[in-house]
Amino acid sequence: MSRALEVVATGPLALVQDLGRPGHAHLGVPPSGALDVPALRLANRLAGNPEDAAGIEALLGGLAVTARASCTVAVTGPPVAVTVDGRPAGSHVPVHLTAGQTLTIGRPDTGLRCYLAVSGGIDVEPELGSRSRDVLAEIGPPPLEPGAVLPLGEPSGIPDGADTVTAPPNPPDLLVPVVLGPRDDWFGDAAHQLSAPWTVTSESNRVGLRLDGPALRRTDAREGAELPSEGVITGAIQVPPNGLPVVFLADHPTTGGYPVIAVVVPRALPALAQARPGTTIRFRPYA
Repeated sequence: MSRALEVVATGPLALVQDLGRPGHAHLGVPPSGALDVPALRLANRLAGNPEDAAGIEALLGGLAVTARASCTVAVTGPPVAVTVDGRPAGSHVPVHLTAGQTLTIGRPDTGLRCYLAVSGGIDVEPELGSRSRDVLAEIGPPPLEPGAVLPLGEPSGIPDGADTVTAPPNPPDLLVPVVLGPRDDWFGDAAHQLSAPWTVTSESNRVGLRLDGPALRRTDAREGAELPSEGVITGAIQVPPNGLPVVFLADHPTTGGYPVIAVVVPRALPALAQARPGTTIRFRPYA
């Protein structure tokens, strides 16, 4: 029997993701890839894969898959109930499936995105060097649907059976370090304005984290001014005319015409990937 997984249920959204396709901004293609990179890397290590192997990113759990051949799997991200044929199996540990067994991921109590790695990796056809789904450019394998069959590569390593792997916390309040600029001079006392509490809204997605709070005010000299489109990167905090910031995530556009007041320090991005609507965020300049 060929090595494959059959998708039984997807929850709100399940996507194939690896570490993305950086280096294509000149083509208008964002980097994409797993939003919580450390979680995918860990899942792959637990399953015996290279860290860049493709897995499944499941929004708010609800993913169920049936193994068509013997394989090792691992689920990471926030703490979540994992079962095999209805029996508890645990997250953040290697789990062996035999052909015909079904693994189900529950709904996490905190955080947003769980990651499923399978020995051999999800072996769908890559586009521009990656198997990741880009929801903005619509590149890569489509969102998963029940009945989809995902081919698996050949196992190449030994599952990492660490005694204990603790799931990272997903607190309701985040203090996020940023580097001010390049357009912080468009705003009066940018650091002070950014330090206000911001609330993650339900309009957030893989393109960007949309925030609500006190509108950022431009300086008088910049009020009503326009900015030619310029390149933007993951973590850029763009400020549209309504003054409510958007933090660009992995599927962000590669250029933007609104000023970027600051950029999130890369190590803080995984926590933002797990920030549910209602999470409070405060930005502070990185020292």
